[in-house]
Amino acid sequence: MNAVDVVIIGAGAAGLMCAIEAGKRGRNVVVLDHANKVGKKILMSGGGRCNFTNLDASPENYLSHNPHFCKSALASYTQWDFIALVKKHKIAYHEKHKGQLFCDNKAKDIVNMLLAECEQAGVKILLNTSVNKIEHEEQYTIETNNGKFCSESLVIASGGLSIPTMGATPFGYKVAEQFGINLWPTSAGLVPFTLHLTAKEKYADLPGLSLPCEVNTQGMSFTEDLLFTHRGLSGPAILQISSYWQPSETLHINLAPNVNLIKDLKIQKENKPNTLVKTALQAHYPKRLINAFTEENILNQPLQECGQQQLEKISQQYTHWLIKPNGTEGYRTAEVTLGGVDCNMLSSKTCEVRNQPGLFFIGEVVDMTGWLGGYNFQWAWASGFVAGRAA
Repeated sequence: MNAVDVVIIGAGAAGLMCAIEAGKRGRNVVVLDHANKVGKKILMSGGGRCNFTNLDASPENYLSHNPHFCKSALASYTQWDFIALVKKHKIAYHEKHKGQLFCDNKAKDIVNMLLAECEQAGVKILLNTSVNKIEHEEQYTIETNNGKFCSESLVIASGGLSIPTMGATPFGYKVAEQFGINLWPTSAGLVPFTLHLTAKEKYADLPGLSLPCEVNTQGMSFTEDLLFTHRGLSGPAILQISSYWQPSETLHINLAPNVNLIKDLKIQKENKPNTLVKTALQAHYPKRLINAFTEENILNQPLQECGQQQLEKISQQYTHWLIKPNGTEGYRTAEVTLGGVDCNMLSSKTCEVRNQPGLFFIGEVVDMTGWLGGYNFQWAWASGFVAGRAA
């Protein structure tokens, strides 16, 4: 039997941060993970450069059944705290877009930084270690293929269900159920949409095309790029809105977020009345998009033959595009998992289960999901930090 102070299950962003903070307090910490390397999602994130936080991270950028829950942790460990750690390790980084910070080199820089901090804090990490059984009497007993561990504190940082090829499992949810902790239903978040067959056929020539848009649903709106794919729709705007979309809902998309399209068409009609509709639209869109959105007979009309009503109808095809997704691509390509461990059953200051002393849930396994752009990493750092200070 290996007796330690803290067992952390999951060697991802939240688990490693928790281990560092607990180790700094002189706690004897062991991190267990079934994978063959640490921080797999860190390594693949941001196209291999890790979008490790966001300059604008705040509670407003998170979804949860208890949206206030994240406030304490995010205030206890801010984006500036993590940036200071990155600077301490002399990792070069840059702001890419809307406050998103990326490594100049590789995501491995962040993993190496966390491992260096773990080593300094005396943290032991055991990989290729599967947990078979957890019991609790006076302490937690964790049975694994690498022997038994007993600890005063047990931290579940095992992540959600997104990207199963990276080793995602429902392990954390099963532990929560074992200890009578409520779970909110889980679903894929920050995920591309699939389209119905008729829509796929209509937009069959558009895969690979990317353009700016404003997309709306459930009272939420995001202005980012949209990408047509062979299966449906993706790109930052779509990933963002997917976390708010409910099945059978229609998306409202404006493909002219930065231009007054109807006004532009009227000006062109006034100045160059013989201009064909398709030529006028090509000032804003690629030919293949125009061919998919507007009928050929209309495209070959001169603007002078288009009345006010017809111009408005043409404009609305691009500025008020209504599309009902068939569904999402699911956990296979989702960046995060919505739902999970009920925040109301945890302390917002420590992420410890209120009625189960010594048991903590942090990171993606908790019902707290950030927007695209480094927000989920910031939740991992913050929740790991506060748990590490208490575990």
